[in-house]
Amino acid sequence: MTKLSRSRLIEWQDPQLTAVKATQMNGLDFFRAWQTGEVPAPPIGVLLNFGLKEVADGRIVFTMLPEEYHFNPIGAVHGGVIATILDSAMSCAVHTKLPVGGGYTTLEIKVNYIRPITTQSGQLDCVGEVIHLGRRTATAGGKLVDAAGKLYAHGTATCIVFLPG
Repeated sequence: MTKLSRSRLIEWQDPQLTAVKATQMNGLDFFRAWQTGEVPAPPIGVLLNFGLKEVADGRIVFTMLPEEYHFNPIGAVHGGVIATILDSAMSCAVHTKLPVGGGYTTLEIKVNYIRPITTQSGQLDCVGEVIHLGRRTATAGGKLVDAAGKLYAHGTATCIVFLPG
């Protein structure tokens, strides 16, 4: 007999610890500190079960394993989950290029859904890369791919940039 109900317990650390560290470090150092565990992961990554895989100047790679709790009513990963991980990778790629005290927020995001994602898709990487960084805005591109490089979704983001001083 199939068990109809399932449960999941999540725990996260105080997000203010991460937010404060983000203001005290340049973007690249901040993400390197997150990768080593010096800075706690933000709750959204814990909630949706995606983690930081790679960090470089202007580039971030998150990884996720699609699970049932990501599903929409038709049995595939909800588009909002896909948009969230793409937005995270693209905007965090922008963050890697910011100085101490710099900030950003997403102004616009565009996502193209190429194929459905299910638990059969396996582990996926979400790669975000900066296209342009200006004084007031930045653009980035992202793609969600499996281990063989098969594309599941891609997008672009525009961020407003807040530079110190």
